[in-house]
Amino acid sequence: MNPFLRNPKAFQRTAIRAESPAPKSGEAGTVSLRLYDPIDSWGGYWGISAKEFVDVLDELPEDTSEIRLLINSPGGEVWEALAILNALRAHSAKVVAVVEGIAASSASFIAAGVDELHVMANSKIFVHKAWSLCVGNGDDMAKSARDLEHEDRNIAAVYAAKAGGTVEDWLQVMADDTWYSADEAVAAGLADGVIAASGQRDVEAVEQASNRFDLSIFNRAGTGRYARSSSAAEAEADKKEGPMPTLKESLAERLGIGADADDDTIVAALDEALDERAEATPAAAVSAAPSLDQAVAAVRAAGLVAVEQGVIDDLRSKAERGDQARAQQIREANEAVVDAAIRDGKIPPARRDHWVNAMAADAEGTRSVLDGMEKGLIPYAEAGHSVDDDESAGDETYAALFGKES
Repeated sequence: MNPFLRNPKAFQRTAIRAESPAPKSGEAGTVSLRLYDPIDSWGGYWGISAKEFVDVLDELPEDTSEIRLLINSPGGEVWEALAILNALRAHSAKVVAVVEGIAASSASFIAAGVDELHVMANSKIFVHKAWSLCVGNGDDMAKSARDLEHEDRNIAAVYAAKAGGTVEDWLQVMADDTWYSADEAVAAGLADGVIAASGQRDVEAVEQASNRFDLSIFNRAGTGRYARSSSAAEAEADKKEGPMPTLKESLAERLGIGADADDDTIVAALDEALDERAEATPAAAVSAAPSLDQAVAAVRAAGLVAVEQGVIDDLRSKAERGDQARAQQIREANEAVVDAAIRDGKIPPARRDHWVNAMAADAEGTRSVLDGMEKGLIPYAEAGHSVDDDESAGDETYAALFGKES
């Protein structure tokens, strides 16, 4: 099930891509491919599969020297996206990606993994850690977690190769569910340049492209944590600042001794300075503790009320129980919505946990998606019966000759 469609009943595949990412003629030796749908191994209605993409890639003219990959995609399956990326890398032509609306999730590492990446003004890039759905016992869950960690490091390596920094740096960026504007992507080293909008019409086109997808499934979608300077940008800034004095040089300067002093000389000078400071500082007067009446008066003067610790503990306990009860009510309400969709044949029972988690993340958006689905998509009623027609006819003949068995 494609989670990115705003209205599954009204969804149509991108017209300019037709049934596959068809090339569009440009300059001599240059072709354009549009990745304008979710990335999904089913292909067809659900999005673009690696097979569909590679089929078009194989049909490009032999004299193709540059491929312009125009991207407006919320991402999708990791391994399908990796197959698309590696197919582009293996092609003899130079590949230049252009983000025209959004490159989120797996679409972002396709964009970062090709030869060049340019982002149109007002477009966005979104990076996050891989997701998975697992059904099974504890061993299955542990294996699924290990597989996800492997995929995360694989993806982080793509970003690190493009922008610099370590895999661990980018794993933290991914864990933060980070959004990049066009300028932020360039500052972080993910993109090579920003394509300025030529007018209001271009700005509206980019916004319309981004709004085509329902991104509420992403944590903090659209309002999430925006990027800070990447390690690559920070390293470049460090180059401009020049060398910093060492700790040893700073201590020598503060103690008034030569910068070439050895460690023993510095330690001796430091001890002497600390002793002098201790002698010059008078002992602090010890203030007497306030009486109970003074403490109560101070509390009242501040507009506060003194409450016994037991009362505070009881209030906190009641508040926690109230929060737990409210959380249980919300959880049961979300499960009721999902169970109703299963009874209506909108979603399969095996996907119940997925939809319950989606309701927990965004109840309103997920309920809207479920309400938009047609009933009866998942058949539950028995079609036909298991009685063999030949056996039924034989039973009737036997009954006519010998009577029915009791």
